[in-house]
Amino acid sequence: MITANDIKTRGVKAIEDGLTQDDRLSITVRGRVKYVVLKAEDYETLRMAEMEMAYQQTIKDIENGKYVVETSDQHMDRLWMDKKKTTK
Repeated sequence: MITANDIKTRGVKAIEDGLTQDDRLSITVRGRVKYVVLKAEDYETLRMAEMEMAYQQTIKDIENGKYVVETSDQHMDRLWMDKKKTTK
């Protein structure tokens, strides 16, 4: 964990040093964790896992009939109708 002030004074070196000790680095602002930094390859791994989960959920939804076939105009109309319902 490093502070925002560490970054201000030491720059990227503070981040690099922090990431040599752990896979992720918390950055605190006024004593509270506000940001988390990951190495690029770890971030890519995380994103790929998220994409895989979304893909699997989509396959499950299709298998269970949870989808709609419609034109783009129909889709936009449905989105606007849903938005109007939630803002009332």
